[in-house]
Amino acid sequence: MIETIIVLCVLILIAYFFDLTSSKTKIPSVLIFLLLGWIVRQITIFLRIQLPDFSFVLPIIGTIGLVLIVLDGSLELELKKSKIRLITSSFLGALLPMIVSALLIAYLFHFFGNYSLKDSMLNAIPFCIISSAIAIPSVKHLPSKIKEFVIYESSFSDIVGVIFFTFMALNDGFSMNAIGNFGLQILLMLLISIVATIALSFLLSKIQHHIKFIPIIILVVLIYAFSKLYHLPALIFILLFGLFIGNLDEFKHFKWSEKLKPEILDKEVRKFKELTIEVSFLVRALFFILFGYLIEASEILNTETLVWSLGIVILIYAARVIQLKLSKLSLTPLLFITPRGLITILLFISIEPSDRILLVNNSMIIQVIIFTTFLMMIGLMITPKNKTTQGSSLEIKNKMEL
Repeated sequence: MIETIIVLCVLILIAYFFDLTSSKTKIPSVLIFLLLGWIVRQITIFLRIQLPDFSFVLPIIGTIGLVLIVLDGSLELELKKSKIRLITSSFLGALLPMIVSALLIAYLFHFFGNYSLKDSMLNAIPFCIISSAIAIPSVKHLPSKIKEFVIYESSFSDIVGVIFFTFMALNDGFSMNAIGNFGLQILLMLLISIVATIALSFLLSKIQHHIKFIPIIILVVLIYAFSKLYHLPALIFILLFGLFIGNLDEFKHFKWSEKLKPEILDKEVRKFKELTIEVSFLVRALFFILFGYLIEASEILNTETLVWSLGIVILIYAARVIQLKLSKLSLTPLLFITPRGLITILLFISIEPSDRILLVNNSMIIQVIIFTTFLMMIGLMITPKNKTTQGSSLEIKNKMEL
């Protein structure tokens, strides 16, 4: 037991060191986390150390991590009229490539594997979602305009992707009845989000006990979990809650906001942000280290899925190029910032065994994640320094705020 605690503490400290230096090395911290977990696995095999089966823990940590990462990202976003163009562009940037790549990948699964269109689409969607868990931490050293675009885009990608996936999982097709029911679910989730956001904000401003932020985070996760239990698009709540408390100044002209004591709440939100960032790092590091530990070497080197993985990656980047060209945005460094990761794993795990297709397995998931993350690292490394500090920032600013 003591040895396990020591190993875990050392791994987290190593992960922290690489997270600190990632802005200098341009190496995405997730690659280090995966490598750390994989090395621990090889050591345990070599020394014949028997450890418990951790696979059941992965979805739990991943779900909490997803909530915290989207919350962390939404807290950083500014909700102003000047950001409308940025929000629109990033939303379309998340939506259109996802739909196009999902349809193409699903068609390939259907054509070559002779699987049903529903199962093909359900298994294709996880590959089409940008991982905010990887994208957001990787751009923290980039100019604010690029960082804002990536935070919005990857957060929207997570939300829209989960909604799209949930719709396909619960319905056999795009009938008017199915679309109508799903629209009602979204409206219900918006209503729940508004009520829960106001209630949590009120608690945040009123609680005088020295322990207040952890209960708020637990309540956020609890509301998310209950919403997911009833198949509601729960990430909408996380995004709205983060946007609201992170932009209190924009609501001060409403009389009802006075009941939340904005001056007090502003101070509490700053502390809440700090705690969210730290807890988010811890959960994210644990998730990817654990995932790396569960990876088999044979899954990474599986040549049977390699062609499919490369094909999927090519489709992802082709859709990315088209999206950036249509949006008239610079290809560098945004072209490379389209990693797959935590959300891909979580959605793949949640697919019912009866809906899974044999073509899509652990090897393909792992290879696509590694390829897209590695390409992001290369892209950030080869991007000229002046491009990331001035050029891209000014270009995106001009495109978004005209």
